[in-house]
Amino acid sequence: MELQSLTAISPLDGRYRSKVQHLDEYFSEYALIKYRVLVEVEYFQFLAAKRFFSIPASGKKILKDVLENFSEKDAQVIKETEKVTNHDVKAVEYFLKDRLSDGKSDEIKEWIHFGLTSQDINNTAVPLLWKHALEFEYLPALLNLARQLEILASNWKNIPMLARTHGQAASPTTLGKEIMVFAERIENQVDHITQTPISAKFGGATGNFNAHVIAFPNKNWIALGNEFVESILGLQRQQFTTQIEHYDNLGAHFDAMKRINTILIDFCRDMWTYVSMDYFKQQTKKGEIGSSAMPHKVNPIDFENAEGNLGLANALFEYLSAKLPISRLQRDLTDSTVLRNIGVPFAHTILAFKSIETGLGKLVLNDEKIYADLENNWAVVAEAIQTVLRREKFPKPYEALKELTRGKEGITKESMHRFIDNLDVSKTVKKELKKISPHNYTGINPEY
Repeated sequence: MELQSLTAISPLDGRYRSKVQHLDEYFSEYALIKYRVLVEVEYFQFLAAKRFFSIPASGKKILKDVLENFSEKDAQVIKETEKVTNHDVKAVEYFLKDRLSDGKSDEIKEWIHFGLTSQDINNTAVPLLWKHALEFEYLPALLNLARQLEILASNWKNIPMLARTHGQAASPTTLGKEIMVFAERIENQVDHITQTPISAKFGGATGNFNAHVIAFPNKNWIALGNEFVESILGLQRQQFTTQIEHYDNLGAHFDAMKRINTILIDFCRDMWTYVSMDYFKQQTKKGEIGSSAMPHKVNPIDFENAEGNLGLANALFEYLSAKLPISRLQRDLTDSTVLRNIGVPFAHTILAFKSIETGLGKLVLNDEKIYADLENNWAVVAEAIQTVLRREKFPKPYEALKELTRGKEGITKESMHRFIDNLDVSKTVKKELKKISPHNYTGINPEY
């Protein structure tokens, strides 16, 4: 069958392609080739700027055109060359040399890929595409989601809600604060991602600039390598490497993204539970079906879809962060095929973000149900009453409230007030205790 969305093996390229296809700018084979070309050209121009050679005007025009107008057709030319070379980076080198074959640039073509090994290109191209994917796709999507949570938290900040610890009725909280818990957790983890450098390897066949030094022993290749990677590419050059990058910082990014996904799995399960408790209704859309057998159903499928994609992404992030930092001696090839898959968990994560946003947009607050749950659980003010009684030096207040409420059904406002009336405390204290209800015993939180 011809490859299309219906015949793709991966659902990312099939069922969900319309939602994540923009990520092909970073993680497709075309994207990897494009970023390799970018690094090769930037290095070539860097050497020229350092006066190793001069690029004629025609050559500069050619290189400018390559960078600005690199196309799928160009990538296909490189892939055809790879069929002959059986080496993907060498095919890029040959492509650029061929483009410079205008008669005026022939004598400088060998400066393409000068002194480098393929991993000097791969371990700068991949970090660079990863950097752009984080900055242009992941962080904006995540921060938008966090902002959506903050807006909902603000809208619901004055909605008292029964809390549940161990699944049991507990001291009341507010719906807004419970949403802010997740917004804060996400924002804390964003710091880990943004503070972890995006590092690169650039130092020749085994990391020591061997070929560079033998050709130009009087040049400070360490300084030149640092300047190229950091000033031109905007990455951080690792100073002591084998043939490949350490991948430690990349692994740290995977781990941080995995933690954020875990937080969002927790969030999805909570929202799913609130829907099942009828705290939220869900907006319906004409023509949609919730169940093929049960016409009444409106399922929380967006939170379920997100949870599934987040879990799948985490399984891959876990493997990537554990595998990539390990390589036999100065290099084996196991990182090559694995590294090509970093876009897969990234895409599943972005897909999950979109599902969560859709799910949140469907929620309709069911105030009546939330109010009823509080009203049916007057036992939860037992903590408040026994704490005030402790302040008043009442004997064994905890035990008194335990005897009244633990495992007991039918605790109501009236029964709680009768208990208060029979306490040996002042009328002022009794009046204070009677003001406490499940609807106002919600504590305090910082402004949000």
